[in-house]
Amino acid sequence: MSKKVLILSASFRKGGNSDTLCDRFAEGARAAGHEVEKIFLNAKKIGYCRGCGVCNTTHRCVQKDDMEEILNKMVEADVIVMATPVYFYTMNGQMKTLIDRTVPRYEEISNKDFYFIVAAADDNRANMEKTLEGFRGFTEDCLEGAREKGVVYGTGAWQVGDIKSSPAMDEAYEMGRAIA
Repeated sequence: MSKKVLILSASFRKGGNSDTLCDRFAEGARAAGHEVEKIFLNAKKIGYCRGCGVCNTTHRCVQKDDMEEILNKMVEADVIVMATPVYFYTMNGQMKTLIDRTVPRYEEISNKDFYFIVAAADDNRANMEKTLEGFRGFTEDCLEGAREKGVVYGTGAWQVGDIKSSPAMDEAYEMGRAIA
């Protein structure tokens, strides 16, 4: 059965290391017959959550930007891939802003499979755990029925393109292809 796969790429560099892993994951998912859409967050206008609380009752944000469209796609997706470069041992601000802005409809992002893609210059996977803790805090503690299905660790990737010679490229493809 074909699934709707939504890839959220928080890289600030199109073709950067985490973004390249997103493309490779998408290739695998498409090869398995799934419908795939990748959103390059840097090309979208997403304002910071203002903590005004209006969305707690209206389920709509007062800000008029691209987040409403992205949130609709998150609700409709079967599978969500969240990808970020790792900056100072955590997700970048673009990804955190996206997570914060899910508040109006986060209860509707339920019963989804999640994959995480992280890329960093550091060679030590253990140093990426703080980033994954942030993702897991969002998915496991806030979303009903969220299932973590896999993590792609793009380690040792400092310069743009470093990831292309990494085993993470094959891991991303195979993880995308194995979506069931």
